[in-house]
Amino acid sequence: MKIEFAPRSIPLERRLQTASVLQWVFSFLGLAQCCIAIFAGLLFTRFWLISALYAAWWAFDWETPSKGGRRIQCIRNWPGWRYMRDYFPVKLVKTADLDPGKNYIFGFHPHGVLVAGAFLNFCTEATGFSKIFPGLTPHMMLLNLWFRVPFFRDYVMSGGLVPSDKESASSVLRKPEGGNVLVIAVGGAQEALDARPGAFTLLLANRKGFVRLAIQHGAPLVPVFSFGENEVFDQVENPKGSWLRWTQERLQKIMGISLPLFHARGIFQYSIGLIPYRRPIHTVVGKPIQVQKKHNPSNEEVDKLHQTYIEELCKLFEEHKLKYGVPEDKHLSFI
Repeated sequence: MKIEFAPRSIPLERRLQTASVLQWVFSFLGLAQCCIAIFAGLLFTRFWLISALYAAWWAFDWETPSKGGRRIQCIRNWPGWRYMRDYFPVKLVKTADLDPGKNYIFGFHPHGVLVAGAFLNFCTEATGFSKIFPGLTPHMMLLNLWFRVPFFRDYVMSGGLVPSDKESASSVLRKPEGGNVLVIAVGGAQEALDARPGAFTLLLANRKGFVRLAIQHGAPLVPVFSFGENEVFDQVENPKGSWLRWTQERLQKIMGISLPLFHARGIFQYSIGLIPYRRPIHTVVGKPIQVQKKHNPSNEEVDKLHQTYIEELCKLFEEHKLKYGVPEDKHLSFI
């Protein structure tokens, strides 16, 4: 394979953009492991007291993630996120005003490999969420596993992330003053195994837990489609029935996280690496679907709202796809 190297005369702005994306990829792929190693390693040095004190704090602070987390605005406003935004670039698009007196559930699609659009739009202020949706505070759900990693848990909470369990979701949605948004990447880790350029198949047909949650709390459902989310990484072919796909699905069931074998470009060359491609991502937030609150909804009520949600998501996709480079003959499909 011929390697295409990056030119030497690249503007500083673009170098900073690449550096910001590099640290983000590292935070997903290696930061948690480093945090575990540091925490354990310090116990065997003269600095053992640092880990001991953190362990005491950790025990005291154990329930904070499930009670809405602990966001830190200076982290969300870090200038580096704006460089990362401009790398792709990423843009947040509003199609309807949302009442800050209500709590909402945003269904985010597709998951993509590393949910780049969701992270920048809802875990940082790089795309101006607070200005576009004044009075609303986003809380994106993340696998519970990451909130059990020392130090790393504090990092992810700083962006407004909360564990992906019912207790955490309810904590966000039952706040009577409203103004909270629970962001759920509905396809989850399993959908990441099908994330590749040109893919428009969503893992949604049997994902109804978020719909039941919306009814129980009377929270309007808002479909969100992120055009370009699947375009920023290639993935090793893993068709259903292949040994690779079987292994990935087994690991996903055991560990709770998927392990897509993705690749894109490198830091100093454009041919191979783990840095995403510079391809635009447009995250379009649809119109809210009003929900009648009911503590114990029937399966029929859940199915009916689920079907309405799918129809509104398809409508959102069809209305905007040509604008963002999706061929006219491409449509969403669901599994």
